[in-house]
Amino acid sequence: MEKFTTLRSNAIPLNIENVDTDQIIPARFLKATNKQGFGDNVFRDWRFNKDGSVNDGFVLNDPKYSGSILVAGDNFGCGSSREHAAWAIVGYGFKVVVSSFFADIFKGNALNNGLLPVQVSEEFLSDLMAKIESNPQIEIEVNLENQTISIVGSDASENFEIDAYKKTCMINGYDDIDYLVNNKNLIEAFEAQKIY
Repeated sequence: MEKFTTLRSNAIPLNIENVDTDQIIPARFLKATNKQGFGDNVFRDWRFNKDGSVNDGFVLNDPKYSGSILVAGDNFGCGSSREHAAWAIVGYGFKVVVSSFFADIFKGNALNNGLLPVQVSEEFLSDLMAKIESNPQIEIEVNLENQTISIVGSDASENFEIDAYKKTCMINGYDDIDYLVNNKNLIEAFEAQKIY
């Protein structure tokens, strides 16, 4: 995985609540067993009309918005437990998703795939969404080490929680296996002390 310490980026406001994993990546695209190509179909049924033409009314197709931060409504990632939802969001180019609540399984899948879910208060989310919609060029800074998210050029800032183990993994670019390999000497030293 890619290391994550601090990200400063524009953001895309997905002002929709209860976005489920089938909306993130429809079930008909779950035939592949590797992560390749899922980003092409993220929010497929919202990004494209039934005839395959681009839906100009959907925010990801609006050229005024860009960036590697997705700011979404409350209860993001609900529904089925498909890991493909995290694959699709990462495949599209997002590194952070901000919401006031994440489904637990989605949150775990996101962290396992290098996508940082930043859970903020409803008030901060509302303010952030309004600021992005009124000024698409606004920048957001996410500092994983300090566990803060802030709106650049303003006093608006908030702390967020993250599991300490997952934080260590993201900062170092580790998946679970990388973490174990990196701690091989400690594991071997512990094993050497055991009496069988």
